[in-house]
Amino acid sequence: MGSVTASNPFLDPAAQAHLYGDGARLAARTSALHKAKTHGRPVADVIADLAITFLPSPRQALVVDLGCGRGTSSRVLAERVRPQRLIAIDASAAMLTAARSRLETSTRVVFVQADFHQLPLPDGSCTAVVAAFCLYHAQNPRIVLKEIARTLVPGGVAVLVTKSIDSYRALDLLVAAAGLDPQAPERSSLYTAAHSGNLAELTAPVLRPVHLEHEEHRFSFSGLDHVAEYAATNPKYRLPTGVRGDAAAIAAALRTQLPDEPVHTTSTVTYLVAARREGAQ
Repeated sequence: MGSVTASNPFLDPAAQAHLYGDGARLAARTSALHKAKTHGRPVADVIADLAITFLPSPRQALVVDLGCGRGTSSRVLAERVRPQRLIAIDASAAMLTAARSRLETSTRVVFVQADFHQLPLPDGSCTAVVAAFCLYHAQNPRIVLKEIARTLVPGGVAVLVTKSIDSYRALDLLVAAAGLDPQAPERSSLYTAAHSGNLAELTAPVLRPVHLEHEEHRFSFSGLDHVAEYAATNPKYRLPTGVRGDAAAIAAALRTQLPDEPVHTTSTVTYLVAARREGAQ
């Protein structure tokens, strides 16, 4: 596991602390993707739809948003599901600060800083647990899934969301073609630990899958400046020191090798709803 961790910053606790030490990097990457997106439902709305569909009494529910990040899903869950209580959990204090700013008017939301391998929640206390785009930060996601199962009430459900292992591959190829990171297409995906292809297999021994769907999201980056906004914040890329983290410098370097034209790429987003198994302790 050591070599995998070394090559994948999403599995390296020290790298994660750097990536999420403040909200700016994640916000910039998310903004670049949102500007490029041309097809695919808003993920937070799909999560809310699934919670409403699979929870018998959503407004009496205690819902946990695990790995809440900047609070995008938390806000939509609070506004649309309107559970009795929503607990937003993240390991990063900076992410929780950002999430609080999005939900500052809600009195039903509690924010908790915690490691998702050891949730500070009693057994059988939660009606639903949402884990969106966070399981691939665990070296062993099944440990996290067992924690989710432990905290669910009988009949409780988990809503799990991840991406395909080949997400945004066209951007990897572009960065390599420009000579900025020739090994980018061969390097381990950021989503290796929990991705569209293995999520159901990871979950089945721990929770009972009841609904699975895949949706292709398509992205069109307007040009190399737009690509550079994303590349500057993607921890997968090992860019030269002179351009690392500098979107303008990355864009200039790309232009010396590539035509400045739109770049199209895709990512499959997978949603899995799973229930606590009958008789689970």
